[in-house]
Amino acid sequence: MELDFPKRKIIHVDMDAFYASVEQYDNPDLKGKPIAVGGGSKRGVVSAASYEARKFGVRSAMAGYIAKKNCPDLIFVRPRFDRYKEVSNQVRDIFFEYTDLVEPLSLDEAYLDVTQNKKGNPSATLIAKEIRKKILDKTGLTASAGISINKFIAKVASDYNKPNGQKTVNPEEVIPFLEALDIRKFYGVGKVTAEKMYKLGIFTGLDLKKKPLEFLDQHFGKSGSYYYHVVRGIHTSEVKPHRIPKSVGAERTFSENLSSEVFMLEKLDSIAGELERRLQKSKIAGKTITLKIKYSDFTLQTRSKTIPYFISNKELILETAKELLYQSELQDSVRLLGISLANLNTEKKKAAEKESVSVQLKIEF
Repeated sequence: MELDFPKRKIIHVDMDAFYASVEQYDNPDLKGKPIAVGGGSKRGVVSAASYEARKFGVRSAMAGYIAKKNCPDLIFVRPRFDRYKEVSNQVRDIFFEYTDLVEPLSLDEAYLDVTQNKKGNPSATLIAKEIRKKILDKTGLTASAGISINKFIAKVASDYNKPNGQKTVNPEEVIPFLEALDIRKFYGVGKVTAEKMYKLGIFTGLDLKKKPLEFLDQHFGKSGSYYYHVVRGIHTSEVKPHRIPKSVGAERTFSENLSSEVFMLEKLDSIAGELERRLQKSKIAGKTITLKIKYSDFTLQTRSKTIPYFISNKELILETAKELLYQSELQDSVRLLGISLANLNTEKKKAAEKESVSVQLKIEF
């Protein structure tokens, strides 16, 4: 059976423990030691952890006091985002030496489409190797890479030989690779979804592939179609140099927990003001307002409402956010509030046409 895939050569480059690695490079005394970028206080949060710290279970988004409990010798370092952005720009300059089709996901990772590249090099594998060497030479930092026929597989592959490694999944290897893959390794399958899949007898890509589309739609809603296609190596999303945001938001973490909605109104006013500034700067408006609430026990709750018209001004955003706040009782005291706007006027309707290109399985990777 011949399979149809978009004929692309995609590289996903991911810096290794980026923030922590920058700190260890700039301060040699930290090399080889477990460090966490972030705060170690009771209300502090880990932004990034070195590989030495990860061995003790320290992870990003973990509370600082829990991280310290897991790793008593953990060294906390204050984040320096200006420095991280500086290094990120150096890395990005290297990407543009090879292609203009660069889609950054964050400061430390990006997709590159090198199907047609500035070096005229037919091998995406060799390009990835060159890029990683240039990054090391220029910044002193290591990066990992995944190379394959689409963004999904490249993303999965980049995590395969971390740190300081790369993996190529050639066209003829795509299906066997995905079938053998642990379901937890699928990009887009989080911890909760993985547990749900386990209960349904889905442990590997092959198990997932055996489930019909109707079954996946029934159990996973809109994500069902995504899982159905990616396990077959089908992911048609192109590398987009200028990504259009799907939502715009602002949030605040408080030094003291808030226990009453009354105390939260002033905070929401400030957050709505910041969101308005961001929206107006980008000339964006939206219809769906989401209130994000993180409780003192770190559980997260979101409440959303869609209105029939686009808004971007503070008063209307705040009015809806207040309505969502009083929608139901709080479960606990609150440590973080956030407001985001989605269903933006930047979203374009996609043509309902399906285009597939047959891959030549002899394509050089």
